[in-house]
Parts: sequence; C-alpha cells; structure tokens
Amino acid sequence: MERCLAPSILSADFGILKEQLGLIDEAGAQYVHFDVMDGMFVPSISFGLPVLKSIRKDTDRLIDVHLMIVDPERYVKEFAEAGADIITVHAEACKHLDATIDLIKSCGVMAGVAINPATPVSNIIHVLEKVDMVLIMTVNPGFGGQSLIPYTIDKIRELSLICREKKLKLDIEVDGGINKNTIDDVLEAGANIIVAGSAVFNGDIQNNVKNLLEKMR
Repeated sequence: MERCLAPSILSADFGILKEQLGLIDEAGAQYVHFDVMDGMFVPSISFGLPVLKSIRKDTDRLIDVHLMIVDPERYVKEFAEAGADIITVHAEACKHLDATIDLIKSCGVMAGVAINPATPVSNIIHVLEKVDMVLIMTVNPGFGGQSLIPYTIDKIRELSLICREKKLKLDIEVDGGINKNTIDDVLEAGANIIVAGSAVFNGDIQNNVKNLLEKMR
C-alpha cells in the first residue's frame, strides 16, 4: 500500500490555518487529518462541520475525518456532505459498528474504523473486509503531544499479518506520538498512513513534512 502523510490540523495555528494548509500541500503531504472531539467520548472538544466546510475550499488533499464522538452515526451524512473523503469511527463509540460502516459507504465516502490502544484487534476482525482503513491509536485519544505507547506497535504487526493472511488491501493508519524518532517503528510494523500533529506544525512546517516524507520512502 502507498505510504502517505496525514498532518493533523489539531496542532495547527487556526489564526493562519489557510496559510498552513497551503504549506503542507506544497511540501507534498497527501492527506489532511481532521480530528473531531465531542468532550464525551474523549475529554477534549475540538471542531466540527463549519471548520470542515471552510477548509474544503482551501485544499484538494484527501480529508481524513476522525470522529472521536459518541454515536457517530448521527453525523456521518453531514460530514460527508461537508467534504470528508474518508470518515473513521471508533469501534468503542458505535452501538452497531457494522451498520455505521454501511452508512458511511452509502454516503459515497471511504470508511475507516479506529481502535484505542487497549482495544484488541480481534474486536474488529469481522468488519475488516468492509472498511478501507483501520486506524490504530498509538496514544489514548483526546490530546495532542503525547508519547507513543510501545505495545501499540505489536497491534500494528498483528493487523498487518491478518491483512496478508486474508489478502485484504486496506490502509493501516497510526495516530499519536509519531515523530522522527518513532516513525521508523510504525512503518516497519506495517503502517502506511501516518498521522503527525506537533511533528509537522511545530517549527518549520514544510521542512518537517519533507523530512517525514523522506523517512517514508
């Protein structure tokens, strides 16, 4: 699977967000990662539909919407209409995960399923053939700037092996604590979509993107 960088705008400067979106585009990042938090599934509250509609006009990159919200099926259609290219929901947040994945697909966008660090890969084994991407959280969701939890690397390896055995062509995304010191480990384990927040937006954005992409080659 192609390796792609997904800068998380949770770490961006929203006063100059349009400018920073331009910088990551110019530097070659393929995705924009869009973290939605509701203050219930995770402690923090981030942003939602109005921001997505706004940035959709400012980037032609794939917008990767990560719904860290309770009962995400309530908003799937609205996020699809606002410009999401892929919508990822948490297995832990869905009453009926299979039906929620079907709903995402019916909206004409790609579907992803996310699992928290302590959630086993076996919990999503029955929906792997229905999704386009699995997001393995490498930190507990809700805050940026955390350190990668080491045991999550084993989960990436486990999922990668399952995909090979089942001949599944789905993306494996990782989110949390990814930087120049940890990116090699997650890539070696089998991840191919790399979410990075502070590692992109702290300092020279374009240089940070180029350095991460170089490691991904």
